[in-house]
Amino acid sequence: MEKKIVKVGMIQTSSENDVDLNLKKTIQLTKQAIEKGAQIICLQELYRSDYFCQTEDYDKFLLAETIPGPSTEAFTKLAKEYKVSIVLPIFEKRTHGLYHNSIVMVDADGSLGIYRKMHIPDDPGFYEKFYFTPGDLGYKVFDTPVVRAGTLICWDQWYPEAARLTALKGAEILFYPTAIGWDKAEDHNLGLTQHDAWFTMQRSHSIANGVFVVSVNRIGTEGDITFWGQSFISDPFGNILYKASSDKEEVIVVDCDLSLIDHYRTRWPFLRDRRTDSFQEMTARYLD
Repeated sequence: MEKKIVKVGMIQTSSENDVDLNLKKTIQLTKQAIEKGAQIICLQELYRSDYFCQTEDYDKFLLAETIPGPSTEAFTKLAKEYKVSIVLPIFEKRTHGLYHNSIVMVDADGSLGIYRKMHIPDDPGFYEKFYFTPGDLGYKVFDTPVVRAGTLICWDQWYPEAARLTALKGAEILFYPTAIGWDKAEDHNLGLTQHDAWFTMQRSHSIANGVFVVSVNRIGTEGDITFWGQSFISDPFGNILYKASSDKEEVIVVDCDLSLIDHYRTRWPFLRDRRTDSFQEMTARYLD
């Protein structure tokens, strides 16, 4: 089978409490990925700020930006100049009082697509429901010049239905910009178990759907959370093509052979053998 190679870039970095500094830094790191040959590049969740959702603070709404706005203007210019596609996560201000945790898919011709995070957590240190309205655009796949890209965000990672529906729409790669780590108050062993679950869950999306998974996490300590990094790419049978460090800034470019999707799907035909006629109970509402 003839190979079809796509060079996928990941930007794993720390974030500061300075939106302009983060924007400038991330542009420079993205250019490094382009110099390494990346054709599509994924940034980490809420790249332009620190992870402000650790507290409920009305002033943090000032961090949000519109579409178009500073991020889309800067990265559209970059995408058009270098003919690359960029998975750009932002804190979106849709209108007064309505905010989303979003991805803007910036294509090589400068066109924009939007995905809004569907699953919004509300846990200690991750008070996202205070800030973000759940997505209303459904699951999205974007046709870029090199790949059909499915876009999901962090907490979406834990839902096999989200991965499956995005894959069924034709995604060849699932991109998961992420912000996850250990709370300093947690037991260390519990933290290791959580990390293992996070890693395993996403690999399972690769296997069950026959797609590549790209998960891009941040590093560094912000408030009570130490983000565990370890951004990774898995192939359509869950093999790890690259796994980043837990504490170092990295600009990663990995060759992904899209021909492996058909290879694994024909040999492990999970999509063929689905019994969709038996799935109605998934959408039933149980009251007992």
